[in-house]
Amino acid sequence: MASTKDWFETVAEARERARKKLPKSVFLALHAGSEAGGTLADNTAAFAELGLRPRIADLPAERQQSTTVLGVDISLPVIVSPTGVQAVHPDGEVAVAKGAAQSGTAIGLSSFGSKPIEEVMAVNDNTLFQVYWQGSRDDMLARMDRARRAGAKALIVTLDWVFATARDWGSPPIPEKVDLKTAVKFAPQVLSRPAWLGTYLRSGRLPDLTTPNIVPEGQKGPPFFGAYGEWMGTPPPSWDDLAWLRSQWDGPFVVKGIYRPDDAKRAVDIGASAISVSNHGGNNLDSTPATIRALPGVAKAVGGQIEVLLDGGIRRGSDVVKALALGANAVLIGRAYLWGLAAGGERGVHNVLEILRQGIDSTLYGLGKASIHDLDAGDVLVPDDFTRGM
Repeated sequence: MASTKDWFETVAEARERARKKLPKSVFLALHAGSEAGGTLADNTAAFAELGLRPRIADLPAERQQSTTVLGVDISLPVIVSPTGVQAVHPDGEVAVAKGAAQSGTAIGLSSFGSKPIEEVMAVNDNTLFQVYWQGSRDDMLARMDRARRAGAKALIVTLDWVFATARDWGSPPIPEKVDLKTAVKFAPQVLSRPAWLGTYLRSGRLPDLTTPNIVPEGQKGPPFFGAYGEWMGTPPPSWDDLAWLRSQWDGPFVVKGIYRPDDAKRAVDIGASAISVSNHGGNNLDSTPATIRALPGVAKAVGGQIEVLLDGGIRRGSDVVKALALGANAVLIGRAYLWGLAAGGERGVHNVLEILRQGIDSTLYGLGKASIHDLDAGDVLVPDDFTRGM
């Protein structure tokens, strides 16, 4: 479908519309990455190294994409990854949850999100709650109890972060909160983006940079950087700590950030339901190979004992198909839906997910596969040195 004012046909176009609409600092915060940006670039570039092996006859008239991941039925093998404060749009995570619900899929809600879990669950009950190893054990239990009461379908613990935020191209200035002083400082950027400013003016709200899911329901959460500082100051967890965390959650439990086969096996040992092969969208340890390079070794290590998710670099439906063929049960997307959110709110998120759905469908058709469950490594051409020893 050709692009229109209300519809974009590729994720790349969503990114460009977001770039034109957002103030420069906000757009650069979405771009992010760390140090030289090597991992950030490789996350997407690696998919282009993988080829596909098409067929020309006996192609399936219909293709099936629905699946079940973490006990949740979804209409396509793509889940919205949890990301912090989504102030690129006034409705933030609520708009994302609505867009995901329209496409029949689940949303991961970050504990650093700007909307309360109760509001998100109200529009998409297939919500997975994400936590960090942050604060005391009592603090963590309180967050999990709140998520459980709200009806979260799974718990994701994020471990793929080493606080390496220095960037060769420079980090954008992001305010602690939005007040008069901040408004004056950022006025030149904001006034140059009247469409974004207009969206907020019509909503009658200012960008919300607080984290309400860190605290008990009804309390005002700390600003993003306050929550981030507490996380930085918390000693990192051991595998015994993670086993304790798993024991406190009686539903599906995901360890996010797995890269090494031996760590994947440890996740199995502590009773994880799933692992996410992730490098935090290239925001973690730079020089780490792309997630798709690590996926085959990790999938082989767990041998189907638990579900495997792939997070990082997904920009089109064929990327999803390649990941499934190499061992993933589903993928998570981050920047792609945030660009959609910035470009068109709820509709933009739905747009991105439907782009991926269409791409998955056409790739399955070309490969002669009637279902995503029929995919295997033989559908993908993998260069000899692709995994780089992972």
